[in-house]
Amino acid sequence: MKAQIKVPESLEEITLKQYQKWLKISEGKELDSFLQQKMIEIFCNVPLKEVLTIKVNYVNQICTAIDELFKKQPMFINRFKYKGVQYGFIPKLDDITFGEYVDLDTYLADWSLMHKAMSVLYRRINFEKDKEYIIDPYESAEAYDLQSITLDIVFGALVFFYNLSNELQNRILNYLATQEEVELPQDLRASVLNGDGINPSMDYAKGIL
Repeated sequence: MKAQIKVPESLEEITLKQYQKWLKISEGKELDSFLQQKMIEIFCNVPLKEVLTIKVNYVNQICTAIDELFKKQPMFINRFKYKGVQYGFIPKLDDITFGEYVDLDTYLADWSLMHKAMSVLYRRINFEKDKEYIIDPYESAEAYDLQSITLDIVFGALVFFYNLSNELQNRILNYLATQEEVELPQDLRASVLNGDGINPSMDYAKGIL
């Protein structure tokens, strides 16, 4: 019996949970025949034993097509509907609490915890009018289970954060350049130039994307 294959054609057809499973077995490894089988099993929902019945040239085509999806530039998605509930991105990042910041700093650095980072960034919309909305107050990253949201949402949020991080760092450096009389402590100067906290997480995200 021939395997029935539905190859994803966009990041909207891939869940965060699938991608986390893929990274767990593939990170830091070359794409060999075993990983090709696992890629098709995970992203096309084909049992591993049935992957062996697919013609080898089709396997290569499928894996190339999926790999190309991960190289596409995603769009930032500020709100989405998931399991019948409307979720919105934090409307004003300037107003995030210390608890939100600390949790983001932890979860963004680890793809196995990325669903928790998404639960910090996106929360249930409890009021909206036109393009404005209000989300639930932050309690914890355990408040929602966003492990099955689609990858376009996740990648878009990470790119948005990476760009924001770069912009913020550039503004700080430009400001410091005008303050000739201010002598920064060496550890703070190194922190600004190299990036601490969330910045390394964004570098990691950039590498993945």
